[in-house]
Amino acid sequence: MADKKDKKQKQAAAPEPEQVKGKGGRPKANNADSARLRFRYQKEIAPALMKEFGWSNPMAVPKVEKVIINMGVGEATQNAKVLDPAVKELGEITGQKPVVTRAKKSIAAFKVREGMPIGAMVTLRGDRMYEFLDRLINVALPRVRDFRGVSTKSFDGRGNYTLGLRDQLIFPEIDYAKVEKMKGMNVTIVTTAKSDDEARSLLKHLGMPFRA
Repeated sequence: MADKKDKKQKQAAAPEPEQVKGKGGRPKANNADSARLRFRYQKEIAPALMKEFGWSNPMAVPKVEKVIINMGVGEATQNAKVLDPAVKELGEITGQKPVVTRAKKSIAAFKVREGMPIGAMVTLRGDRMYEFLDRLINVALPRVRDFRGVSTKSFDGRGNYTLGLRDQLIFPEIDYAKVEKMKGMNVTIVTTAKSDDEARSLLKHLGMPFRA
């Protein structure tokens, strides 16, 4: 009887699934949420791309390989402490601990020395990558003021797409009251596409709202 009572007490003390927090303080996405866009890619998008480009080999279908989010903080060259909020906010947005980026070379005109911290970066892969893309496309971008779509010209010629965001407040994970300064960021979507046309079609099928 004592064992059963102890077991019930432990179960009562355990947090409910929705209360369990992930990195950055965000609730952990359950498997269904994190895999939603991946499932859509496998079941709907990949077959549609095969039909569109006439591929017979499923391995030829392009996919998103990784997503890199980079937040530059130029003021960090004068005061390293201003980097702390950027690292914290980027972690809250992505659910992953950011890496501090440092200057690769010295630039006297900007008082930048080699090795100085100048920003923060996160590289996402797998389910976390798909979960971020899902939130970016369906939640964050529609919150941009006077949003009319993203540019179709931001491809690099090798099937990769870079999107510039003016501030971090479009992400619901960020508490407006705690933000000291607006910080822009670049989101680079790296794909296995062999051309920009293939990458553009892939992102369009994923739901990227390109400007008409």
